[in-house]
Amino acid sequence: MKPFHYTACGLDNVFIHGLDVVCDDAGIDTFHIPRINQLHRVIAEGIVSHEFAMDGSELRFLRTEMGYTQAQLAEIMQVKPLTIGRWERDNNIGAVEEAFIRKLAIETLKLPVDATIEQLSTRSKSVSSVGTQNIDVAANDNSYHLTQKHAA
Repeated sequence: MKPFHYTACGLDNVFIHGLDVVCDDAGIDTFHIPRINQLHRVIAEGIVSHEFAMDGSELRFLRTEMGYTQAQLAEIMQVKPLTIGRWERDNNIGAVEEAFIRKLAIETLKLPVDATIEQLSTRSKSVSSVGTQNIDVAANDNSYHLTQKHAA
């Protein structure tokens, strides 16, 4: 079965495998996505673990999952709130800042990623290295997990 392209999370690179098709009241095939919080935690794990620099939408996703406003994240990072907004719009996150955000997300969300700041910084490159890496999530047995673990 074709994976479900999950764009409701604000990301274009998330695909969920193994969801059951449900027929709604209008007779249209749709998907039921249970345990959204657990799913979003797995997506966050995929973002901090993937091999490319994160883009602005991934930063926005992590920030909101951590429960921070732009102003709150800016205060933690000791930058101006407009800087966070610019990173989220323009994908222009510096390597040091991105590594910090990845580590902050791992700690704040208690993600099962065992990576040093040095390991994370190898993925946090300039905007020219931003690539698209799909975050493939398997849905089964009342849980979600990444279908392909990326080296942290």
